[in-house]
Amino acid sequence: MFDLIGGEPAAVSLTLYTDSFIIKGQLRSRQSRVTDILNHADADFLVLADAVVDEYGSRSITTRSEYAQVNLDAVLFAVADTPVEARPDLRTQKVPEEAMISIPPFRVIGRVHVLPERGLGEALTELTGKLIPVTEATYWSDTIGEARQTATMVTINHRRAQILAPHREVDPRAGLDRSAGAASPRPPVDEPAWPETDRPNPPS
Repeated sequence: MFDLIGGEPAAVSLTLYTDSFIIKGQLRSRQSRVTDILNHADADFLVLADAVVDEYGSRSITTRSEYAQVNLDAVLFAVADTPVEARPDLRTQKVPEEAMISIPPFRVIGRVHVLPERGLGEALTELTGKLIPVTEATYWSDTIGEARQTATMVTINHRRAQILAPHREVDPRAGLDRSAGAASPRPPVDEPAWPETDRPNPPS
């Protein structure tokens, strides 16, 4: 997932999401991790080969092209279709924290990696990179009807993200006791006020 320093450029399969399109294609790069590919781009755009362009909600035929230039500032996040193993000798020691990223019209839930021995507030303050890798990611959009998908790693365009916050799964039914004994007691029923003369005799 790190640089292929001194190696020959290799074809990397990428899927780029903008706020209107999904673009899939091949990019030749000496970088193997999608975050490094975007960070080390020589221009403000990428040129993908064998590009497939699909517009959200469109009923038209998917566009296929030999090449497509994609504006990097328009990219919300990118997904590498082929996972690459990380090199442990180059890995900076960080700790994963589960986070929710709102990057309209999408939401992404996954693990962001921050420096150890930091409170969450301080860790978010230090998370200032242009591109943020999110591992074990799930992403979807209710607004445009994109179903949930998962990826080993998604690279977020930090400048397009609106909210990044710690995330915890919460069971909406937690704390509800469904045992029979926990049922609400029935309200008391008033007994009829029998006149003294008509009060029934107690059973013998």
